[in-house]
Amino acid sequence: MILLDTDICIEILRKNMKVIKKRDQYDDTTAISFMSVAELYYGAEKSSNPIKNRFLVEEFLLTIDVIHTDNEILKKFGQLKNQLHKEGLLLPDADIFIAATAYMKADTLVTGNIKHFQRFPNLNIERWL
Repeated sequence: MILLDTDICIEILRKNMKVIKKRDQYDDTTAISFMSVAELYYGAEKSSNPIKNRFLVEEFLLTIDVIHTDNEILKKFGQLKNQLHKEGLLLPDADIFIAATAYMKADTLVTGNIKHFQRFPNLNIERWL
């Protein structure tokens, strides 16, 4: 399974055909983290047209599986956050949750934000942007 990062979801919502065609190649094997759902709703709320953008998010969510948190993901989040803390690295909790979800539930994380996610060892990352 391919886990899409929030930035990839945003590009799909913006009708970026390169990203949409790439996603179409994977058919039904793409999903997003519950944390990406929260970030998408946050983006809609802070936009200049929250009603329209909430609707777009809700339409998008009908087309993709959402991986909800479970104990495996929560444990991995704790391990990853502790590892980053020991290394003196700060990352948003949202990115750590997405990485934890990718480790536990996906084969590959697709993102345009390689810089943040390359800090996680052995996380299979693919760049679409």
